[in-house]
Amino acid sequence: MPLSVLGLGLAGLGYASVVERNWFRLRRFDVPVLERGQRPVRILHLSDLHLTPRRTMLINWVRSLGSLEPDLVVNTGDSIAHPEAVPSLLHALEPLLSRPGLFVYGSNDLYAPKPKNPARYLWRTSKNDRRQHTPSLPWEELGTGMAAEGWLDMNNTTARIKVGDLDVAVAGIHDSHINRDRYDLVAGPAPADADLRLGVMHSPEPRNMTRFADDGYQLLLAGHTHGGQLCIPFYGALVTNCGIDRARVKGLSRHAASWLHVSAGLGTSPYAPARFACFPEASLLTLVPRR
Repeated sequence: MPLSVLGLGLAGLGYASVVERNWFRLRRFDVPVLERGQRPVRILHLSDLHLTPRRTMLINWVRSLGSLEPDLVVNTGDSIAHPEAVPSLLHALEPLLSRPGLFVYGSNDLYAPKPKNPARYLWRTSKNDRRQHTPSLPWEELGTGMAAEGWLDMNNTTARIKVGDLDVAVAGIHDSHINRDRYDLVAGPAPADADLRLGVMHSPEPRNMTRFADDGYQLLLAGHTHGGQLCIPFYGALVTNCGIDRARVKGLSRHAASWLHVSAGLGTSPYAPARFACFPEASLLTLVPRR
């Protein structure tokens, strides 16, 4: 291999693992989902931190988001990646925990990551990779810590919550990637008297998204994809690691009559600590009246 090619490869790896992986960004979207006359509200969408205790730059960046003063914070899972990460996560979220909040779990909130060949994602997803039957991460401590501050555990359940001036009906499901989603427990028409109907999940599987949309949920939030994590400039993601198409691997799009926002997330597996052409992100969604 020519030295110039080797040098370029090493430079790219260094950029992906040291620079872009820590180049956190806040993306902003307006979502025209409210009735005329309703005042806008702001939702901060966090996902896929995959936090380990020493990710100081990530912890401090998440803490800085408290200055946004969102009306609602939604965490769509895969928050931790280490048995001792819960205190660090709660420290990162501390400026936001006084705001109304919701959360669901991802597979990596229950099962510790293991070394894998990342190239396998080119021909298959990681669904059903788990061979562990007993969770190895402190998911109960994680949930208790967020719930103790008033955030709602939305795993396979429904709730009503006040967000700004809005009465919001929420339905959430556990992670379909490990077959813990139970949509039948939340199924049925969303409350017609709510000002907003919100569906929350970790993995954006079309079968669940379609059921949310058919039941009348106007805005759907998900994570899991990492936006593809290693992307090709001007082409985008190679894979999504779930059933959603590449065109909707991150950002705001439509699914049937619903709006869908998929977060590219803020972290990576500790065993694949790199991002390329796919910056780590949180999103601030401003809900505005339809035209």
